[in-house]
Amino acid sequence: MYSKDQASQLKQAFWTAFGQYMGPVLSAEGLRTNWINYKTGVKHIFFRMQADNKKAGIAIEIAHPDPELQQLFFEQFETYKTMLHSTLGEEWKWQLHATDDFSKTISRIYTDLTPVSIFQKEDWPKLISFFKPRIIALDEFWSDVKVAFEA
Repeated sequence: MYSKDQASQLKQAFWTAFGQYMGPVLSAEGLRTNWINYKTGVKHIFFRMQADNKKAGIAIEIAHPDPELQQLFFEQFETYKTMLHSTLGEEWKWQLHATDDFSKTISRIYTDLTPVSIFQKEDWPKLISFFKPRIIALDEFWSDVKVAFEA
């Protein structure tokens, strides 16, 4: 078991390593990108990567405070479901109106990897191999559909 401080340091070390690994990778539009804190440019829509001692996950998260508008965003994503899955090369789970770790209502399109632990350095290559192609594919997908969500 790790102290809170040790756990925080290990997480920070992983995300720093991942950021350095992804540094040379340009976005679909040929721009330098902060892959860890990916900016979608659309309020309330986020691309999230997370990892803990049991699993890792990557998601499109819709966090609009109005549940009806959140559902409209979700339904808009559903119209692009085939395109998203084709770009990702796999099918993801779709969850309308779930509750996040802070008890906020969100909607998610996501996939997980288990069992892995961000606290085990020997799992880091698996984590990087999980996150890298998926965040790049999300970026490619987003460069094609973002304009539809900006309106």
